[in-house]
Amino acid sequence: MLGIGWFSTGRDKAARDLLRTVVNEIEDGTIDGKISFVFCNRNRGEHAESDRFLDLVENFGFPIVTLSSKNFKPEMRKEGRKNEEVLRRWRIDYDREIEEAFEGFEWDLGVLAGYMLIVGEELCEKYPLINLHPATPDGPKGSWQEVIWELIENRVKQTGVMMHLVTAELDRGPVITYCDFPISGGAFTSLWTAMEQKLQMRSLEDVENEEDEEEPLFKEIRKHGLAREFPLIVQTIKQFADGNLEIEDGELIAKGETLTGGYCLTDDIDNAI
Repeated sequence: MLGIGWFSTGRDKAARDLLRTVVNEIEDGTIDGKISFVFCNRNRGEHAESDRFLDLVENFGFPIVTLSSKNFKPEMRKEGRKNEEVLRRWRIDYDREIEEAFEGFEWDLGVLAGYMLIVGEELCEKYPLINLHPATPDGPKGSWQEVIWELIENRVKQTGVMMHLVTAELDRGPVITYCDFPISGGAFTSLWTAMEQKLQMRSLEDVENEEDEEEPLFKEIRKHGLAREFPLIVQTIKQFADGNLEIEDGELIAKGETLTGGYCLTDDIDNAI
């Protein structure tokens, strides 16, 4: 049975829905695993959304570990906004602190599920951690919002979602699994046309500032990506639980051999949705 360490900031409903989804898959036998502990980088009382997330974890009966990143060495973190080396040391100090807190739990795989911190190099080198990124392996870095605006800016016609091994390099660890989907043709055609008409009169920055996540093309891209995120996470965890994938010395091993490029699960994910 796969022991899972679950890392989340718990910042929105999606964080709760994702945990529920994986717990349901464990309970119905799809994933041969258990949640060994849940770590949240917000303490109770910091935000209503993360409090709701912690309530859910308590209802499931999972062990909870919390350590407020906001309140951890705040002066050092503030200085780190202007000094990358200071920020790097802050991350290491923070990770060492949380490592002590979950040291007593038995777990095989850490899943970053809406975890809004960059992990320091010591933690990601010591433990097998995986993360979702809302783009294809060669796609944009950053948050899902940043990814979508960059896709629009560059008139990209295909995107996707991937799971990757967490490394010190943001969103660029070895790819584990991925799927892709078109963002052109069909319902997208009129949305791209409308966007091009807007861009004749306004800059993309103005469109982003004025319409934000309500912009129709943006919303449609997000809808298709979000529909694939949960199935991809579930399928990836299942691959580890079934013994098809392992992480050894920072490398992805599939059936005894090093896997490069990751598994393409486009057909499986399309069937799942």
